[in-house]
Amino acid sequence: MTLTTLLTSGVHQAAAAPAARQCWNHLLRGGMALTLVAGASLAAAQTTVTLYGGVRGGGEFENANASGESYSLDSGATLSASVDWMFADGRQGQVFYSFQRSALPGAAFGQSGEVAVNISYLHLGGRAFFDGSASAGGAYAVGGLGATFLAPGQSGLSDEIRPSINVGFGYQWPLAPKIALRAEVRGYATLIDSDGGFFCSGGCVVSIRGNSMVQAEGLLGLTIGF
Repeated sequence: MTLTTLLTSGVHQAAAAPAARQCWNHLLRGGMALTLVAGASLAAAQTTVTLYGGVRGGGEFENANASGESYSLDSGATLSASVDWMFADGRQGQVFYSFQRSALPGAAFGQSGEVAVNISYLHLGGRAFFDGSASAGGAYAVGGLGATFLAPGQSGLSDEIRPSINVGFGYQWPLAPKIALRAEVRGYATLIDSDGGFFCSGGCVVSIRGNSMVQAEGLLGLTIGF
């Protein structure tokens, strides 16, 4: 095999790597979206859909090139939705999605202005009432497992997908036979496990790292039953 052939092969493999990652990201997001649809169809007569508004804060990364320097994600508003269905023992299964437009300081990437970062959680979990039920209302625990999607709005930076969990507590007030109000507080933990180069697909001036990302969110939602 000639030197020219080896070089050509190496270039083709390098070019294919980002495309493969992008394809994997699209497949994973599509699979999670299908999970959401599947959850909604488990028990149509006992399904509820909830739309939330809220505020989320937290999330910190370290400078991989300078010890002691850290960068925090901006706090801000969130939009969320859940689909819940009833189990025979009174607990509820849940598919939950939450979205936030956040940002990191430009210094984290060698930029003069802030770099936008969209953060989405998609989790499969459930609710369990302490003293009450989905129809009567009351206090409950909620949680789930799934993935965190982080998408920086800067050319040259890559999207990241990481495993995550959420746990929280809430209270539900019935307003009508199939309408209720929910208030929740949730905590999110995302496993980052990065020693450097997080968000970087090549050419980053500054690299950031972190072992985990922890955020907290307050939510107020309107629930409609079907």
